[in-house]
Amino acid sequence: MNTLLDLSEINRKIGQLFMIGMPGKSLDEDTKRLIGDYNPGGIILFSRNISDPLQLARLCRDLQKTSMKYHGNPLFLAVDQEGGRVARLKNPFTVFPGNESIGMDEESVGRAREFGMVTATEMKTVGLNMNLAPVIDVCIGKPEKHLKGRIFGEDHKAVALLGETVVKALQQNGVMAVAKHFPGLGGARIDPHLNLPKIDLDVSKINEVDIPPFKAAIKAGVSGVMTSHAVYSALDPKCPATLSSTILKGFLRDKLGFNGLIITDDLEMGAIRKRWGVSEGALSSFRAGADILLICENQKYFLEGLALIREKTLRDQIPTERLSQSLERIMAVKSKFINTKERILLKNVKDYFGSRIRKA
Repeated sequence: MNTLLDLSEINRKIGQLFMIGMPGKSLDEDTKRLIGDYNPGGIILFSRNISDPLQLARLCRDLQKTSMKYHGNPLFLAVDQEGGRVARLKNPFTVFPGNESIGMDEESVGRAREFGMVTATEMKTVGLNMNLAPVIDVCIGKPEKHLKGRIFGEDHKAVALLGETVVKALQQNGVMAVAKHFPGLGGARIDPHLNLPKIDLDVSKINEVDIPPFKAAIKAGVSGVMTSHAVYSALDPKCPATLSSTILKGFLRDKLGFNGLIITDDLEMGAIRKRWGVSEGALSSFRAGADILLICENQKYFLEGLALIREKTLRDQIPTERLSQSLERIMAVKSKFINTKERILLKNVKDYFGSRIRKA
């Protein structure tokens, strides 16, 4: 693979492994260039990228047009729309109170179903196709503050039922669901955005409490499972789940039989960045079994991570079969959920949101 053509081709293949952030509310030249040259698998959007439904629909339309123009394949366009305090889509999108409120509601299953159906309808209307939700961690003791309000509760059976309900409601209405944070972050006492948590539950407790919601989500056909940036001493005392082949391949793939997308949490979080670095973390996570490597802000880490995986692949230090496995999963999920002939129509956005759309 020495020719420029071969290098270009391998760049485009490895690019599919990454979901990256972008800086603003319109398609900037740097992001456009990255899409054209490196074919990232997806774009994750945050509050910095969103002002109102019409602007968001234009952005999604421009992103998809660019990817289709250069490569003929669509992008995952994702947000964290959990409800409550983790909701990138604000008014005039429908605002839900979050998992804790749903879990405490007397009609919790109905509320979970309503959240999934309405959220998917509104996301799909503006061109978003993946929700990095639901959180199906089970609360063990007092939750770490970054999880406050985001967990359905401490009863693993109830969490499993509500998570499964959200997954089905999202996906039956055309938006991919991603269950998080595998194998369960409810026992963490440190915020992985800042530092690396260690969870010292024994294997029987993990299997009894943390795993049932993920089993239910997998049975419901969830498109993706997001990894946890925490060390589980009973499963792998050295590596956080995101970097652990024992947890991702041995447990999630082989034991639980999950065949969908394994998606990392943001590799720029302190739990990974401070100890391994973002690009090394991307390489290690891919080797461990992840399909989608999430880099939410700094696009230079995308280029560094891609270059590192490319180098190892060209030196045969990563089997080509490993790359093919992830690409097959990515393409299978995209072909199932993204209709490339379906257009993002601003008229539909105006008709749906009507007078709720903020005036420019």
